[in-house]
Amino acid sequence: MDEQGVQMHLLTILTPAVQWAPPADGAHLAQIINDAAIDAHTAFPDRFVAGVAMPIQDPALALKELNRVAGKPGIRAIHLPTSNEAKDYLFQPDFEPIFARAEQLGYPLIFHPIGPVAGENRLEGPAFLNNSIGYPFEHTITAARFIVNGVLDKYPNLQIVFPHAGGAFPYVAGRIEYALGKRNINLPRPFREYIRRFHYDTITYYPETLRFLIGLVGSDRVVIGTDNYALMDVDRPTALVEELNLPAEDRERIFTTNAVRLLHLQA
Repeated sequence: MDEQGVQMHLLTILTPAVQWAPPADGAHLAQIINDAAIDAHTAFPDRFVAGVAMPIQDPALALKELNRVAGKPGIRAIHLPTSNEAKDYLFQPDFEPIFARAEQLGYPLIFHPIGPVAGENRLEGPAFLNNSIGYPFEHTITAARFIVNGVLDKYPNLQIVFPHAGGAFPYVAGRIEYALGKRNINLPRPFREYIRRFHYDTITYYPETLRFLIGLVGSDRVVIGTDNYALMDVDRPTALVEELNLPAEDRERIFTTNAVRLLHLQA
């Protein structure tokens, strides 16, 4: 972390759910993960905070685990997969209490895809397209559904963070808005306001792409991402932002203050 210029990590397990296990086993594994994260924060309070892992295959058990660790040292967010076995689970009625509780607690939802992803049969092979293409489109689908399913309107204070710079969502948002208009689907608020309801990390790999994202959503909606410790992690998480020569206020937001606000890192 010191070599990368990272003061603090939000700890989340690479596969953000233990959805492959029977519900009771998944709940037990989530407890182990969350307790270990709390221990890490306790040992290094200035270096680690954590996102809650939950057994999403049973929303009642997931809510129970969230309530068990809510308010415990270092717990600052909720970590969720974008889909489960390439199927929707987030927008089912039995999952809605988790949105309500997250809003009440002030915990942002941090998303990460898990396989299989949508269209994975067309992305298989050594080129790793299931990750480089499939994962970003998982974010794109999830972001759009948060808007069109009305979740953002029902929970106006719910905070959502999409890694991988939001996938393709920021770059196809105009097309989504145009399509809604063509189908005479009217949203309660202007579509651009929904784009800014999300936070996005900086993992775009091209500085030009990151500049576009910041220009679209504003520097107050962008946070540093690392993707550690996986194949797609980046050696210097701050490098792309530094390449852009942004004004000092924008740099400070992206490097520090946005995360401090989102994760309630100050008393």
